[in-house]
Amino acid sequence: MTTATNTRTDILIAGAGFAGLALAIALKQALGASFAVVVADPALARSGDDPRASAIVAAARRLFETLGVWHEIAPRAQPILDMAVTDSRLNDAMRPTFLTFDGEVAPDEPFAHMVENDPLLKALLAKARAENVTLLNTAVADFAAAPDRIAVHLRDGTTHAARLLVAADGARSSIRERAGIATHGWDYAQSSIVTTVRHERDHHGRAEEHFLPAGPFAILPLKRDATGHRSSIVWTEASAEAERIVALDDAGFHAELEKRFGLRLGEIEAVGPRRAFPLGLSVARSFVAERIALIGDAAHVIHPIAGQGLNMGLKDVAALAEAIVDAARLGLDPGSPVTLDRYQRWRRFDTMVMGVATDGLNRLFSNHSDALRLARDVGLGLVDRLPALKQLFIREAAGLAGEVPKLLRGEAL
Repeated sequence: MTTATNTRTDILIAGAGFAGLALAIALKQALGASFAVVVADPALARSGDDPRASAIVAAARRLFETLGVWHEIAPRAQPILDMAVTDSRLNDAMRPTFLTFDGEVAPDEPFAHMVENDPLLKALLAKARAENVTLLNTAVADFAAAPDRIAVHLRDGTTHAARLLVAADGARSSIRERAGIATHGWDYAQSSIVTTVRHERDHHGRAEEHFLPAGPFAILPLKRDATGHRSSIVWTEASAEAERIVALDDAGFHAELEKRFGLRLGEIEAVGPRRAFPLGLSVARSFVAERIALIGDAAHVIHPIAGQGLNMGLKDVAALAEAIVDAARLGLDPGSPVTLDRYQRWRRFDTMVMGVATDGLNRLFSNHSDALRLARDVGLGLVDRLPALKQLFIREAAGLAGEVPKLLRGEAL
């Protein structure tokens, strides 16, 4: 699709990942055909190749349901029916379970589903096309803000005069850098190994998080397919060790995997591509600038220990969409400082709290200290005996605690 130079646009979103596409769909559905939404990303010209799967918490599932994409995803979505947490050393013969969670936030509503990334992205892309979102397979080259518009220059040579530029262009956001927005955080010197494992026995919807001294080893249930029972693995190691493990031949990788996975589900086999993703904490010092808003990984990257990365990005989407729609319906400027300040107040503090929490969990569990191990195991055991506290944790993990935007409550804008 081509565009004329100096096209007037309401919202230009840089990035066609989960957050960017979900925001575009939400805005078009709420504000109609006359509200011009453009998504620009060179990745639109490439086919997906993401071996990862994501935990879609209950609030995010409600958002996808409200946007009309969940029915496409549901046949591939595996509900997490319960979760078990263990804390042990790698060579321990037994891994006692210290904490278990039932998987429902309400009757017949699991607190999360596991969904593979590729079919989820394809469903969002198809819905964006159906809603007549303008999709451009090019990148933002530069921009210049003015009092009433922001001129966004694309690499295909065109310019869009937009009322708001949304940076959904990932952890290394070029828009964030060009806007002069600093980040604070650190590298964990850890990487997550990600792959898919086929196993002999049914997982029955159980997720397991094994806390090992090098970092958490998560077994996350996937929907059974033609190849058999499957789970997604998110396996944290020191970065050098992760690279070594990923580079092993199949037999060597299997041996390392089996040491951590165990044989509870019978014989196992790694069947997906294996990759190592470096881990760190990064939070933008501001989520907004003049006529610019950051969402998703452009605004924050946290440790995957709680499985909240994608869901935090969707919280950004729900909050920003609601702020924009409310402003537009009142005849106000969706890119004004008032609109953007509402979004930032809604999201930045919550993000900082989650970042601190995941950082603390990682430091508490990813170590070889026997004293810390004893203290955390006592703490896990106490939580396991307090149903009300466990239910509070489940609602928090499901994205249903605090001031929840409409889309995450399952309400249309």
